[in-house]
Amino acid sequence: MSSLHHRHLAVSPEWLALYYRHPLELTHGEGRHVWDADGNRYLDFFGGILTTMTAHALPEVTKAVSEQAARIIHSSTLYLNRPMIELAERVASLSGIPDARVFFTTSGTEANDTALLLATTYRRSNQILAMRNSYHGRSFSAISITGNNAWSPTSLSPLQTLYVHGGVRTRGPYAHLSDEEFTAACVADLEDLLGHTRAPAALIAEPIQGVGGFTSPPDGLYGAFREVLDRHGVLWISDEVQTGWGRSGEHFWGWQAHAQNGPPDILTFAKGIGNGMSIGGVVARAEVMNCLDANSISTFGGSPVTMAAGLANLSYLLEHDLQGNARRVGGLLIERLRAIGAASERVREVRGRGLMIGVELVKPGTDEADPEAAAAVLEAAREGGLLIGKGGGHNTSVLRIAPPLSLAIPEAEEGAEILADALREVG
Repeated sequence: MSSLHHRHLAVSPEWLALYYRHPLELTHGEGRHVWDADGNRYLDFFGGILTTMTAHALPEVTKAVSEQAARIIHSSTLYLNRPMIELAERVASLSGIPDARVFFTTSGTEANDTALLLATTYRRSNQILAMRNSYHGRSFSAISITGNNAWSPTSLSPLQTLYVHGGVRTRGPYAHLSDEEFTAACVADLEDLLGHTRAPAALIAEPIQGVGGFTSPPDGLYGAFREVLDRHGVLWISDEVQTGWGRSGEHFWGWQAHAQNGPPDILTFAKGIGNGMSIGGVVARAEVMNCLDANSISTFGGSPVTMAAGLANLSYLLEHDLQGNARRVGGLLIERLRAIGAASERVREVRGRGLMIGVELVKPGTDEADPEAAAAVLEAAREGGLLIGKGGGHNTSVLRIAPPLSLAIPEAEEGAEILADALREVG
């Protein structure tokens, strides 16, 4: 055990998770690579849990942070804040929500917590619909709507939560159905559920479930849900903390794959927009955002420094068409990983879109999740110079692959080969 690991254990809670038998201390990064304290270089296919969206040490972002920090670091939302207003204008325009208002937070957890506050206040209901296998953060309210028991340490809740079918396409009672039949069955289940409850405040859903292992429903499912929700006056919250900003390649926001009945009422975001800086936020139409009847501020949300980073990062993303790069390079990477998976009895499915890819592992010859194999592949990939993540529903058996969106084709090929070697090593 390293001395730093020993010190970590002495002062940190036992539930603070660390990757690897011998945890890494990452000291610096550049582009799609990072280095540890021993000088080892890694190709980064996880980007600080999808936060390093464009690249490590992106000059445009580091320059913006440095210049803003030299002027003023902090003021709070009690004062006019030019970088915050400029970023809010851009996010509101990109959101697709009419008459949009934007509130900045410091994390996705806090963004979802704010969305729940808005929805329950607007609807005068503490009942929330959430998806099975979901994850929405670590606050008391966010945990209470998380449909993944590995990340929900308490059953106590300020909300009454009802879980809906549909977030996982290839497991569960409707997995055998066609996409059209799957959507119809999930809509019928939602209709039935609403017939047995008091009127809920909102449905919150990740278009692609992140911690759940990059699972998603057929395109159009949440749009079909929206038709039902509208009849009952129930709001739709799209949790875009992991799917936003073009990572899926096909769309800028995940909700756009389900857009036949319009945009969500509330959209939450975080992670990639700051490229590692602490930015989260909520977008809602004005009627919903303005429903609170008491004052509120955010001490650190909308910090001039983080807003400067977000502006520079968003500009780089759009000017360099990183969404298009995610679609092109991600498409090649997915096909390469599917070819690798076809040669391994341990790979049940390779799924995802753009640069948001899940590789689900099972025990050979079965459909049973194999979290031990996922942990072993994680270790073997690290030994080969590749950092990936893991997640999943009932068991953590999905390898999560989400590199910075500037990933180059040779880097995608290199990462796929390292992962292939890691799968062969585990057997």
